[in-house]
Amino acid sequence: MFFDFARFGDTIAVRDDVGNSITYNELAAFSRALQEIVSKAQCEKALCVNLCQNSMGALVGYACMIESGIVPLMLASDIDSSALDRLLLDYSPEFLWLPDRLKEKFVSRGFKEVLEKFSYTLVQSPQKSDKALYHNLALLLSTSGSTGSSKMVRQSYENLRSNTESIIEYLHIDSTQKAMLILPLHYTFGLSVIHTHLYSGAMVLLSDKSLMQKQLWEFMSAQKATSISGVPYTYEMLKKLKFFNMSLPHLKMMTQAGGKLSFELHKEFASFAKSSDKEFIVMYGQTEATARMSYLPSEKSLEKCGSIGIAIPHGELYLLDSKGNVIEQDNTQGELVYKGKNVALGYSENRASLGRGDEFGGVLYTGDIAQRDNEGYYYIVGRKNRFIKMFGKRVNLDEIDSIVEGAFPGIEAKSSGIDDRLSIFITQEKCKEVKKLVCDRLKLAPTALKVRFLESLPRNSAGKILYSDLQSIVEKECGNGK
Repeated sequence: MFFDFARFGDTIAVRDDVGNSITYNELAAFSRALQEIVSKAQCEKALCVNLCQNSMGALVGYACMIESGIVPLMLASDIDSSALDRLLLDYSPEFLWLPDRLKEKFVSRGFKEVLEKFSYTLVQSPQKSDKALYHNLALLLSTSGSTGSSKMVRQSYENLRSNTESIIEYLHIDSTQKAMLILPLHYTFGLSVIHTHLYSGAMVLLSDKSLMQKQLWEFMSAQKATSISGVPYTYEMLKKLKFFNMSLPHLKMMTQAGGKLSFELHKEFASFAKSSDKEFIVMYGQTEATARMSYLPSEKSLEKCGSIGIAIPHGELYLLDSKGNVIEQDNTQGELVYKGKNVALGYSENRASLGRGDEFGGVLYTGDIAQRDNEGYYYIVGRKNRFIKMFGKRVNLDEIDSIVEGAFPGIEAKSSGIDDRLSIFITQEKCKEVKKLVCDRLKLAPTALKVRFLESLPRNSAGKILYSDLQSIVEKECGNGK
């Protein structure tokens, strides 16, 4: 058992905004039901694709899979159908946990209905894989947002437990708290909110409503939510909604991760928190670290504005220079490296790779360039690799290029961008078609993506793409050029 739900008896564990609720004892009972199904299927350890939406069925299914030893592979329920089919072929899951509206598609393909709960159905695959799962494998999460890549991060039970206990320690989470969850369930940040609160006997408040919808705020107020968590875009929206003028006396904590918040917005929310008896805590993490690697204590939020803070309890941060040497001096840039028990096992590409053990060895090279001040607080200054964050989700630019080039034969596509702004440069006059493809695949608003036609892409004498030239175009258009 990971959560040991029965410890908290008939206390409400999760409540949603459409009238559903479930107790810890009921979670324990559902976990046992899942264990029995796996046992009947004669699986030593089962893999289950969870097609997620912010609903009671998806959350309960996920939490009880973790409790019962089933390995969930978390995907958005609106994932592109061809991408889903590729993942099912690559990973050969024994089960799928999916919204009732999707079950007929799989039943017609030979999947068997075996369990229902909260408008979700568990279906069993007609095929059984002969590839065993690593005994300590707990969870699979995508590395690249919604591109449909088969590359996953493999997380263990020790990873989950270590990170959960560390977050509980520095956020002081206990059974009296009520966390408002608006983050996606298939996102590592959203899952960390679930882990820490269900591990503590607290309550998770669940909604699929957006910040712009009145029902969300009415639900938060009626349920006396004590915390809210979001990515930079969340806090941009909160400011537009005049959050500082709202009356939310029970809300005591605001946490932010999923990308760098602008200096100005960080300062505004830190100032608001200080003046209204609330905490504003900026955090830094990656899926490969099972969510969190650092946090900025609330009392330092104004003084260290723009910082990702210090390592989480029981973890360690340090910097390496270009030769791999540890940087001892302050205010010197290097690659940020994290060491801790929450560092994931490694990556997977298919079912066969799920039998592998720990390949990271507790050390994660983040790919971020950072520096440390003379008091030990870290600041991210750039990225080493070709990733950007789109509204809190990390996106691999090379994978975007592959999607476009695969869909349009003969086209060359190269991506660039800054956080929340993606640009794609293409060598065919198909800007509208490319924009629709990528917006649909990544679930992006059209305003977040710009597609440009170029006669030819900039290259050096060796024929390699000059990504710096593309990045300069993006930064100038976004007002970040020098």
